[in-house]
Amino acid sequence: MGARAAGQAGTAREESDPGIHRLIDRCRACGGGSLRRFLELGPSPLANSFLRSPAEFSGEKFFPLDVYFCEDCSLVQLLDVIAPQVLFRDYIYVSGTSRTMARHNEAYARDVVDRLDLSSDDLVIEIASNDGSLLRCFASRGVGVLGIEPARNIAAMARAASIASVVVANNILAHVNETRDFLLGCRELLGPDGRIIVEVPYVGSLLANLEYDTVYHEHLCYFSVNALIRLYEGADLAIEHIEHVPVHGGSIRIWAARAEDLESHGRQVRELAEAEDREGLTGFERYRAFGQAVDENRAALRALLQKLWSDGHTVAGYGAPAKGNTLLNYCGIGSDWLPYTVDKNPLKVGLLTPGMHVPVRPVATLLEERPDYVFILAWNFADEIMGQESEYRSRGGRFIVPIPTPRVIDE
Repeated sequence: MGARAAGQAGTAREESDPGIHRLIDRCRACGGGSLRRFLELGPSPLANSFLRSPAEFSGEKFFPLDVYFCEDCSLVQLLDVIAPQVLFRDYIYVSGTSRTMARHNEAYARDVVDRLDLSSDDLVIEIASNDGSLLRCFASRGVGVLGIEPARNIAAMARAASIASVVVANNILAHVNETRDFLLGCRELLGPDGRIIVEVPYVGSLLANLEYDTVYHEHLCYFSVNALIRLYEGADLAIEHIEHVPVHGGSIRIWAARAEDLESHGRQVRELAEAEDREGLTGFERYRAFGQAVDENRAALRALLQKLWSDGHTVAGYGAPAKGNTLLNYCGIGSDWLPYTVDKNPLKVGLLTPGMHVPVRPVATLLEERPDYVFILAWNFADEIMGQESEYRSRGGRFIVPIPTPRVIDE
C-alpha cells in the first residue's frame, strides 16, 4: 500500500524540498508495507517554529501531518520525516518551567536510583537532555551523569547551570526516525546487567483521551506495548517491565535489558500486550473511530468559541506548547478568536505561534487584562495552571479545557 494510499492529501502549502522533507513507505519498526492512514491533520507548520514578526509569515513552511497504523506490528507513526537539523537545532521547549515536571523528574530519579541501587560508581547516560532538569535530579543523589543534547541553545543553558557535558534525555524514542538503530546504540552503552529506561507517550492514552494534539512532526511514533515488544526484539533487547505514568497526558516507562541478561519479556509486559489485543489497539478499526472523533472535537471546539465571542465574551490562551499549535492549526483558531496566549517560557514570550500567528505574552497579562475565559492549550498541566491562577479565578475568570471534550470550568 502506498504512503498516501488512503487518499492523497496535497495542497499548495505542502513542502517537497528533499533536503528538508521526505516520505518513507515502510514501517520504521518492522519494515512492513501495510500502512493505513487514519488521521489527517492537514498541512501544518513545525510545532516549535515560532515566528519573530509578521515579516516571516511569507517564508513559513508547511508539511503534511498524517498518521498511519502498521497492520503488521501495530506501530502508529508518521511517514513524513522532517530533517532533524531543521526540527531541533534551535529548540525552544524547555522542561524546567513546570512544577508538575519537576516533581515527576524527582520521583523518576529516586525510583531509578533506589531500584538499581546506584551510587557514585555508576553512570546514568541520557540522550537529548533539554535543559538538564532530569539529570540534575540524578546528580543530586550522587550518581555520575552524562548527557547528549543536539539543540545548541538548550545545551548552552544546561552548561550555564553547571551541568557541563551532562544532558538528560527523556521522551526521545518517538523523535528518532531510525528507532531500531537508536535502541541498538543504547544497547552498546550498557555495562553488565545494565538497564535501558525509556519513557514515551502511550498510544492507549492518546486514543482513550482523544489527544490528537500530541501529534506533530517531532513525534514520529506513538507506541503500544505490542509495537514496543516487536521493536525491542529487533534490537536484541528484552523488556523487563512497564509502568504507566501520568505526564504528557499518559506515558509509559519501559525498563529493558540485553536479551542475554533476561530470559524473556516480563510476564507483566506480556499481560499488557494481551490487554491491548482485547481493547482493539492492534486492529485498525479502533484508530479509524479515533479519526472520526477528532473531527467531532474540532467542530465542538469551534462552536464553543464562536458562541462565546458572539455573546460578547473575551478569550485568551494559556500556554504555547507544541501540542497547542497542532490544535490551533487543525481547528483553524487564530488571533481573531484568540488574541493572545500567555506562557512562562521566556524563550517563547514575544513570539508568534506557527501557522495561526497568535502572539505569546507574559503570564501577568491575564490579571492585567482579565479575559472572561482562558483557553488552556497546555491542558496536560491544567490542574497546575488553574491552581497558580487562583487570583484570576477569584475575580470571576473561567477556564476552557479542549481535550477530550471541550468544556468550561468555572468553579
